[in-house]
This record gives sequence, C-alpha cells and structure tokens, in this order.
Amino acid sequence: MTAPGGTVYDRSMTLVVVGAGLAGAKAVEAAREAGYDGKVVLVGEEESAPYERPPLSKQVFRGEKPPESARVHDEGFYDEHHVELRTGDRVTELDLTDRTVHVGDEVLPYDRLVLATGARPRRLDVPGADLPGTHYLRTVEDSARLAEAVRGAGRVAVIGGGWIGSEVAASARQLGADVVMIDPTPTPLHGVLGAEIGASFAQLHRDHGVALRMGTGVASLTGSGRVEGVVLTDGSTEAADVVVVGVGAVPNTELAQAAGLAVDNGIVVDERLRTGVPGVLAAGDVASAFHPHYDRHVRVEHW
Repeated sequence: MTAPGGTVYDRSMTLVVVGAGLAGAKAVEAAREAGYDGKVVLVGEEESAPYERPPLSKQVFRGEKPPESARVHDEGFYDEHHVELRTGDRVTELDLTDRTVHVGDEVLPYDRLVLATGARPRRLDVPGADLPGTHYLRTVEDSARLAEAVRGAGRVAVIGGGWIGSEVAASARQLGADVVMIDPTPTPLHGVLGAEIGASFAQLHRDHGVALRMGTGVASLTGSGRVEGVVLTDGSTEAADVVVVGVGAVPNTELAQAAGLAVDNGIVVDERLRTGVPGVLAAGDVASAFHPHYDRHVRVEHW
C-alpha cells in the first residue's frame, strides 16, 4: 500500500497497541515517526478518540474548553498515518504463544504488541462509599457528571490531597462551590512535593476559600439515600452532598497477568519498556519500568 506522499506500507507486519489513552496514542505516533511501515492497530474501550486526562479536572471540568480540546491528536491524524483506531472495543485475552489479541470474538494477529492499558481510580474502602453522590474522576464522562453535580452542590468534600484532589478542589471553588479537602497527610501534595511546597499549596487553597482537614482520614460516608456527610477518623463529621474521591490509582494489569507476564505494581518492564516476552512492551500508567538512576522499578502516573 502506498500512502499520499509516497510512503509504502508493509501489511505483512502488524503492531497492536492495547489501550487508547495518551500512552497508546503516543506509541502509534512514535512508531510512525520512527519509520515503522507495517499495519498499526490501536484498540481502546472508551468510545472517544484518545485524549489527555489533566484537562478533565481543570479547563474541561470548568466548562472553559470542550472535551474535544483534550484529544491527543487532531481529527484525521489516524487516517493520515494509516492507524486503524478501534474505539469502544474491549480486549478480552492475550495469547503470547500464538501472538494474537482477542477483541470479543475477533482474533487479531500481531508481530509487536504494546500494552498501554492504563489505570483506574482506587476505590474508597469505607462504609457508605457506594452512596449516590460519590464521584471518581478518570474519563470525560466522569468529568461531565462531576461538573453537573458540583454546580448544584451545597458542599463538596474532596477526599485526597494529591494532584486530582487539589485540582478538583480548586476548580470546584472556581465554579462557586463550598469545598472541604480531607487527607491524612500534613499538606496537599505532601507525598510528591514535600512539606515546604505542600504548605504553600495549603495556603493557596485557604486563600481561595477551600477548607482543609489535613492529618485525618475518612472513617465512613453517611447519608439517607445519598451522601450527606464524611465521618473522619477523629470522630468529627464534614457535611457534603457531593463527595469526590481521589486516593490514587490501580494499574490495569489483569490482561497481562492472565497472559503470564510478570506483574508487580504494574507490568514489569526494563528501561526500554520491554517485558520478558520478545516483541511485547508496556507503556504509560500500567508500566513498572526499571530506572537505571534509582536502580529499581518505578511506575509513573503522569507526564
């Protein structure tokens, strides 16, 4: 096959990328930029074309930009680069012996495989955590639902003082909501930025009207029919009719583990993102990659 511009594609070779988030989208982009001329298939469970997630807690969440603005590539990129983008498709099995990927009843052969299956929000494990009015933020649909809930909220409780919690708290205040942030650490972003910079963020939140309940955890959520409050481990209760949980993420390793790949807080790969099986790599939130500087495996959940 010859593409416009004279590129000749070798359809006898196939690269399959499982996971159509940022890492998957960048993997197919990099493959083409590096001169890979085989068939490229990008498979993702979400209906949307690949998008970046940070705007979901900021500009998209606040309604300043449409969801389409968060897309990784412009419309037409995948056709122009001869990438078969398959959205709304779920990979059910990997066969590393036969070198195939099962998408429902369909079997896709591959020569190279990249697993970019990402992560999912860690669930809050306390009584009442399943009450209506409790939200998690990962997808563009989550962002839309949360924005609608915040605009009609009496008070928003943000559980978690990391990046998601800090950004949602700030955005919710910009939307006019009454907000309280709850986290067992001494300051927001304490684990990633340390005490001094964390204290600066704490003051910034206070200056903008966010109430902080730092140094205490969550014992339960309460409410009759829907969430009405957050009971803290010190015995006090913070009223809230909308709760946003941002307490970390869990890597989506189930496919890899079922296929026999090494998994330890992510899919275990070397410094070049290679698994122990030739031709199979992992990238993005799901990859636990060896870092030569630290002499250990590290899983990074951001750019």
